[in-house]
Order: sequence, then C-alpha cells, then structure tokens
Amino acid sequence: MSHAAYVAASYGAALLTVAGLILWVWLDGRARRRELAALEAAGIRRRSAGEAM
Repeated sequence: MSHAAYVAASYGAALLTVAGLILWVWLDGRARRRELAALEAAGIRRRSAGEAM
C-alpha cells in the first residue's frame, strides 16, 4: 500500500468513526427526549423544576 493510500484510509476510518459517534449521540438524545416526554405525560416531574404552588 502506498503512503497516500494509507493516509487516505486512515482519514476515512477516522471520518467514519466520528460520523458514527455523532449519529449515536444524536439518536440517543432523541430517545432521551422521548423518554422525558413520556415521564412528564405520566405526571412525573423533574426535581429541578421546583415545587408546584
């Protein structure tokens, strides 16, 4: 394998890894927001929201 091909393959692997991590974080964030919405719909509130008056 030539030097240029090795560098290109390394950059490609790094790009795929970073893209995969970005996709994973984005999908996980969506899942957590759905879970939070379901909990709030069930009447379970966040502790940081404070006491209802």
